[in-house]
Amino acid sequence: MLVNKKPRLSLVGAGPGDADLITVKGVKALAEANVVLYDALVNTELLEYAPKAAIKIFVGKRKDFHRYSQDEINNLIVEHALTNGHVVRLKGGDPFVFGRGSEEIAYADAFGIECHVVPGISSSIAVPASQGISLTKRNVSESFWVITGTTSQRKLSNDVALAAQSTATIAILMGMSKLPEIVSLFKKYHRGNDAVAIIQNGTLPNENVGVGTIDSILEVVETKKLSNPAIIVIGDVVKHSHKLKQFYTEVKVNYTSHGAQ
Repeated sequence: MLVNKKPRLSLVGAGPGDADLITVKGVKALAEANVVLYDALVNTELLEYAPKAAIKIFVGKRKDFHRYSQDEINNLIVEHALTNGHVVRLKGGDPFVFGRGSEEIAYADAFGIECHVVPGISSSIAVPASQGISLTKRNVSESFWVITGTTSQRKLSNDVALAAQSTATIAILMGMSKLPEIVSLFKKYHRGNDAVAIIQNGTLPNENVGVGTIDSILEVVETKKLSNPAIIVIGDVVKHSHKLKQFYTEVKVNYTSHGAQ
């Protein structure tokens, strides 16, 4: 029976998808939840860590479908915290990496609600790592960009153009609908041979991976039927993955042969 009604918000990162990749602190927060508000990219197996009596509400967003607006989510947090006590806001990956977590904390804090943040394992790093892609690697890449492919104005982020002019690894989230624009942009900077990996449903059993180059990746996407949710990784580190190295070589050879005909 849930008895602690003290208004409290725990903003918890659920990790990249695999239920085992939530933190121990995140599990402890769920075990003390009176209410759980969870997103579309959260593995629902994690709800089993919350008490059976806890209220569980899906507030997820998908492309062109929002169960609740952000303002409505903010209001739900406050209403349930004031009425029911401890609210766990469960968000995919890390709540502060394109998760609007800071907005939710600020809104709850304005009502005097005690707030805590439990960082999560960001999909921007963990999903490439699950395929053996190290975003930084000595003598290959000294830094990396993590960029949203689609801004709040539904446009490609201007940062992609800046990243395309650097030697850093580039990880693009929410970018599949903008992939033709991204490819065109990289070709503009003569980077058609750059290695690309696209990882859909990373760390999950239905994971789908496509590997190629800027010149070939649109064809790879069509062949592999890749779509959101996916992470696009661009850079030489893709070729150095112990898991993808052979795939990259095969794709490159096939594309070169096809292009030569």
